[in-house]
Amino acid sequence: MNDPTAAPPLRLMIVDDQPLIRRALTLMLGTEPGIEIVGEAADGLAAVQTALAARPDVIVMDLQMPRASGVVATREITARLPATRIVVLTTYDHDELVFDAIRAGAHAYLLKDASELEVLDTVRAVHRGESRLSPSIARKVMEQFRTLWAGRRPESPQSAAADDAGPSTAAANRKPAAADPLAEPLTDKEERIVELIAQGKSNKQIAATVFLAEGTVKNYVSRIMDKLHAHSRTELAVRAIERRG
Repeated sequence: MNDPTAAPPLRLMIVDDQPLIRRALTLMLGTEPGIEIVGEAADGLAAVQTALAARPDVIVMDLQMPRASGVVATREITARLPATRIVVLTTYDHDELVFDAIRAGAHAYLLKDASELEVLDTVRAVHRGESRLSPSIARKVMEQFRTLWAGRRPESPQSAAADDAGPSTAAANRKPAAADPLAEPLTDKEERIVELIAQGKSNKQIAATVFLAEGTVKNYVSRIMDKLHAHSRTELAVRAIERRG
């Protein structure tokens, strides 16, 4: 007898141009409790069509496919189905491809050497609203941050005081960024929070690191995402890198 109070199953879709990989992922993930496979596709165009019909919660998406790439499919799906979250699973880790996929709306980026447990954990994590990166991909993001962070001026007492006063006060006391007139500048505190997000830290972990309440960190993250027009925490990190490059 079904429990009416039980959470609905996670509706999962698999997209890969290789039949063996699709079948393996379907068998591996579809037998897990609380997961239901609702569709499969072998290329980007079919992925969009199937996603619009099935409306999955999460899609495991390959990138290099015929007719339309996973980046194109991700961009189209996330635009038309904003509640659907994309987990990229690919053999490619080129910088440009990584950033293209994240800009398109991917919430996680895994390489195909990931373990079964890592893939499963990532699918469940993005369904909860988290973002995940393979270690090698996370290193690329962090290398960019370290390079950019090394060129920053030390935080002045005035800017630190403005940050401690809160997001709105800090923004009011800071001059607009000349390098990017179309986006609001980030305060030093916000830059630090973005760096911690790129390391994969949760709001709770960030709060402990920067000595703020978890609710305050959540407000900071929302404000930063608005400033950088980002739709996920991973995209937020990439956009911050691009603005400072």
